[in-house]
Amino acid sequence: MKRMILAAAIAASLMSATGAEAAGCLKGAAVGGVAGHFAGHHAVLGALAGCAIGHHRASVQRRQQREQQAQPGPDDSQTKM
Repeated sequence: MKRMILAAAIAASLMSATGAEAAGCLKGAAVGGVAGHFAGHHAVLGALAGCAIGHHRASVQRRQQREQQAQPGPDDSQTKM
């Protein structure tokens, strides 16, 4: 339990030091910490990896949402009835 708290503190400090958003990091760190604990008592490594993966997936999702909003919708004046 102490290691998971330490990993969360490290992840939070890394995110605040770089000025990046913590989107996906906390959830990923929690899941990675639990998975790492059960996969050989590597909760800290699992939490750090989970944070990185969660942050990456959140960034990809944000980029996809921006691209969908930037695409023009169908123009009703040019559609044939």
